Amino acid sequence: MPTRQTISLWMDQLDEPPSPRPSLQHDLDVDVAIIGAGYTGLWTAYYLKQQAPELSVAIIEAQTVGFGASGRNGGWVMGNLLGDERLLSGLPEPERRASYQLLFDIPDEVKRVIDREGIACDYRKGGALYCAARYPEQEKSLRAHLQALYAAGLTEADYRWLDPAQLSEQLRIARPFGAIHFSHLATIQPARLVQGLAWAVERLGVSIHERTPATDWRSGHVSTPNGQIRCRWVVPAVEGYAAAMPALSRYQLPVQSLMVATEPLSARVWDDIGLSEGQAFGESSRQVTYGQRSADDRLIFGARGGYRFGGRLRENFDLTDSEIQLRRYLFGELFPQLKEVRITHSWGGNLGMARRFHPHMLCDPAQGIALSGGYGGEGVGASNLGGRTLADLILQRDSPLVRQPWVIREGGLNRLQAWEPEPLRWLGYNAIIRSFVSEDQTLANPHAALWRRKMASGIADFMEGFMK
Repeated sequence: MPTRQTISLWMDQLDEPPSPRPSLQHDLDVDVAIIGAGYTGLWTAYYLKQQAPELSVAIIEAQTVGFGASGRNGGWVMGNLLGDERLLSGLPEPERRASYQLLFDIPDEVKRVIDREGIACDYRKGGALYCAARYPEQEKSLRAHLQALYAAGLTEADYRWLDPAQLSEQLRIARPFGAIHFSHLATIQPARLVQGLAWAVERLGVSIHERTPATDWRSGHVSTPNGQIRCRWVVPAVEGYAAAMPALSRYQLPVQSLMVATEPLSARVWDDIGLSEGQAFGESSRQVTYGQRSADDRLIFGARGGYRFGGRLRENFDLTDSEIQLRRYLFGELFPQLKEVRITHSWGGNLGMARRFHPHMLCDPAQGIALSGGYGGEGVGASNLGGRTLADLILQRDSPLVRQPWVIREGGLNRLQAWEPEPLRWLGYNAIIRSFVSEDQTLANPHAALWRRKMASGIADFMEGFMK
């Protein structure tokens, strides 16, 4: 199978390779030093300079802008946060609704910035279709999820059920049982967004130093190979790469997500499939699939990858034949006409998973440390919320952003929940993933006995509950 190994399709599609920015070759004194030139670091710098232009802000990046997850993701700007239902469930109804509105506004806030800064990144707000597409148990679980959302005070303006006929008006799949349509989601070309944000913060006076890894950091100080940075605030904006930093490695588990892209498909094929308004879609299984139609008419499709013992980062994202074939199988189940389509790109990236799926935005004024992470694969939108929140925390602004249950304002890193030590996390993660695979294989088999189907789902429920 000929595939083109690359950082990502998105990076290949940039109009021209960005000119390399110089590495740091001297000492610096700044107000804020940001480690990482991905979405979180760039959004934080952007909102800091918007609100306090007098601040001096420097960003260092071990590779190049967008080299990590920001240039490799699925391109979903989601108006939610991983685990938000659980995090918001204990709030009084008016506060809960206000928090949801804050989340739902994320795609619109991103649109306001890209319009203001002139960032062309193929933004389309068509919502997301979470489909019951392969076995009837998916419809049951989706309907139960929808009722829980309505019980929390959300409405059809946010989430609504589509029966098979209604779903076919937007997306035509092989075995439709129905879907939930989520309104507050947009798709983008993620590498163009991260590149545009980098240019925007440079226009605001932020310096970006590529090929400049942080060899050490602590309160008020960041070390690099050729220069020391003295600062009032350190913002380690590293998400999945927290595994490489001893101070953070216990709090964010690096897992991988892997993607493929087809060749551009004909108008006739897209007439058969749909997705004409920029909708994202996912097939509702615990293996976490996601996809979209790119601006140049490719099918972009991904699914969660794995975890490596000891939290080691995956460096080589040349996908194996079996990794590519699994994603071909999954999208082929939805679109049989694409089972033999040519795949031109395959890639992946590391993302950060917080314990109990609990994203965090943290500020420790005493130590001068602020960070946001644990997005669990939903960081394109969550990083915008994180950047705005960190800016308000650093500037000591009392806003709705800083009064959310995912914000930690006192106690520093000790307030984060740590993952279990090895080998427990490796054994646990792999046991959970195997239970998910077993459930999916059992439920996808129409001849599986009812008792087997119930047992497979019961085990997967138990294992998922352990993670939470």
